[in-house]
Formats: sequence, C-alpha cells, structure tokens
Amino acid sequence: MRALVQRIGHAKVFVEGKLEGSAGHGLLLFLGVGTGDDEVSAEQLADKVLNLRIFEDEAGKMNRSVLDISGDMLIISQFTLYADTSRGRRPSFTGACEPAKAEALYDYFVDRLRRTGLSVATGSFGKMMQVELINDGPVTIMIDTDQSGMKRKQ
Repeated sequence: MRALVQRIGHAKVFVEGKLEGSAGHGLLLFLGVGTGDDEVSAEQLADKVLNLRIFEDEAGKMNRSVLDISGDMLIISQFTLYADTSRGRRPSFTGACEPAKAEALYDYFVDRLRRTGLSVATGSFGKMMQVELINDGPVTIMIDTDQSGMKRKQ
C-alpha cells in the first residue's frame, strides 16, 4: 500500500460539488492499494501512519504523532499513486489493485484508523473528487509498505 501523508491545518473533499468529508488539524492521506496488498499491509500502514512523529512538541521538534495530538484524519482513495511512468508519456496503472479488492482494503484501513477514536473522514471511493487543503509546514511524506522497511508477516 502507498500513502501520501500530508500534515494539515485543515482539508475538505467535495464530490459533485457537495462536501463529502473534512478534517481539522491532523493528517490528509491519499491512499493507493497495490496488486499484492492485503489486510497485513493495511495494518502495517495504519500503525506507521498513526505513530509517525511529524507534529511538533514544546521544543519545536517533530516528535508527536497524530495520536499524541488527537488530530483529525481525512483519507482519500487514489489509485494514481501506482502510476508507472517508466515507459512513454502515458502512465500505466497495472500495479494498482482491481477496484473491488482495493475498495475492501481501503475500507479495512479506514476502519482500523477509526478504532483509535480519532475523527476519520473520507471521500468517495472511485469517484472524481476535489480536495482543498492547507498543508502545515509543509510536511508531505510518502510511505510505501513495500519500500519503507516494513516486513511482511507470514
């Protein structure tokens, strides 16, 4: 799984001109699901995101997690995180998971985050969305369960 994580002051997502979800101070995640991903991948990514220390402490150092600050989260599905641009000028998305399985894993990931008690909002899976955000910092981090040192549990 891949997540583009942004520390935000606030963010909103609109579908067909209507507000679908919003978050205050916390994190905006664009989430992509790959062909080999499963619930273990979702659990590993959720744990990494929830405990990622990118919020400042009293000394001004990035030393607090979204859990530590009781921050909000907005999760947006985004298969384009699996774009392969290595050949030609038109991206290939063959690394992205098929929609039905991807939606199930997206929902599993969101439910896992909600079990923390944090406010977790979403967009609409598979729909065209418009996202507004105030990136705080800016702080933007890419996490990939296949490349970030996370070991798959067998």
